[in-house]
Amino acid sequence: MADNTERAGEYLRNVTAGETPESRWRTHLEHGPAAVDVLRRRTPLRFQWMEGYADYFPELPGGSATGRAMEPKPFDVRRLGADRARLRPPALAAPFPMPVSGRTYKWLNLVARHPRGIVTGARPLGLGLGGLAVRREYAAGGSALAAGLFAGVRAAGIPVWFESPIKELLVEDGRVTGVVVTKQGQEVPVRASRGVLLSAGGFDRNQALRHEHQSDQLDTEWCLGNPENTGDILPIAQAAGADLAFMNEAWWFPAVPAPGPMPAPLLAERSLPGQIIVNQQGRRFMNEAVNYMTAGQILIQQQLPVWMVFDQRYRNRYIFGGSVFPRQPLPAAWYDAGIAAKADTLPDLAEQLGLTDLAATVDRFNTQAAAARDDDFHRGDSAYDRYYGDPTIKPNPCLGPIDKAPYYAVKVVPGDLGTCGGIRADGLGRALRADGTVIDGLYATGNAAGNAFGRVYPGPGATIGQGLTFGYAAARHAAGQLAA
Repeated sequence: MADNTERAGEYLRNVTAGETPESRWRTHLEHGPAAVDVLRRRTPLRFQWMEGYADYFPELPGGSATGRAMEPKPFDVRRLGADRARLRPPALAAPFPMPVSGRTYKWLNLVARHPRGIVTGARPLGLGLGGLAVRREYAAGGSALAAGLFAGVRAAGIPVWFESPIKELLVEDGRVTGVVVTKQGQEVPVRASRGVLLSAGGFDRNQALRHEHQSDQLDTEWCLGNPENTGDILPIAQAAGADLAFMNEAWWFPAVPAPGPMPAPLLAERSLPGQIIVNQQGRRFMNEAVNYMTAGQILIQQQLPVWMVFDQRYRNRYIFGGSVFPRQPLPAAWYDAGIAAKADTLPDLAEQLGLTDLAATVDRFNTQAAAARDDDFHRGDSAYDRYYGDPTIKPNPCLGPIDKAPYYAVKVVPGDLGTCGGIRADGLGRALRADGTVIDGLYATGNAAGNAFGRVYPGPGATIGQGLTFGYAAARHAAGQLAA
């Protein structure tokens, strides 16, 4: 595709709006390509462009409606050998043995609406089934990336200690010189002459910290991240003088608080015609199709839970919650748990849930849908909104009436992909004190560090992408190959 660093820089300058120093987010642009080249050389991963997956604010100067993200091609996770058992299952998994990439998800979700959905689904299904026949197990997305990265670690002969948590940082004359870990019940000091890089994830599952810094409405069961992300590294870094940043933020992701190991994520569902999200009075309060981080930031300001309301036409057409297929009934467990409701009329649904203004809200929404224009919240105006819309609905693929009985409502909560507040760091990933001075020898990356983009999610890959880039930049600086 045609793009350049200057245009991408213009976009990030506008989208971050001064929340972080330019030197911080510019590292992502300047060192991201080299970081990817390392992965291409030193791991078995191969990548593909997610064409058409727009930036999350594509209307801003420098924004791209064609998209800048890339993702791994399907990867055989059995290449990990015995380490295959360590790979966590993905939050969004197909019910069949097929690697679902970001490129294929959009069209799979439209399998009942567009012939491209069937054609798109046939390829990964063939790859998955064919792979099993020759003892291969293909994964896509984050699973492929995690597996490919770890395969590279093993191939390079890098030692990895499992079940060896950090107890403290070793600090000598103001410089971090190593760590103390607990290994097999023993405290073991590990010296690091070049520096220590903390990449321990966020505090997703630490309810006390989340209530303190974010909202006392949050439940850590709504998180889609690693269950072990409890933020243990934060007080350890603070003891060495590190400041924290953006602790009130997460990579928010609206979800249904479904019973089970994970909530049901809502991605394309919010962009498709025939649904709205309403508050406890039954009123709309947002552009439902907005990017998931912004959606979560809006949701967390509401009295929870809120409700997604849709009709049978919507239910007949689209996959829901990543797992409920078109025409398939919503799980009985959802009704039993009180997170779903159904009625033959909108007034009956509103009465069940106490949504006093629902009928008037739906009537206004249907009028706007008929005009293909959301005057209230502008759903469908953005290229990002339209990416997950229904291309068979024109001129606005995100708008359609809610008028075919029966009617449904499902609880929606601000789930997340992990927190993005943590150790304050500079453009080289160096940990900073509250006065802005550098803690010599200490670096932080990924969700253990404060978001390089401030309070926004600029586009797909902004989470993992910055983790990889800052890991690369920090390592080069520690090795004396990158000047401050």
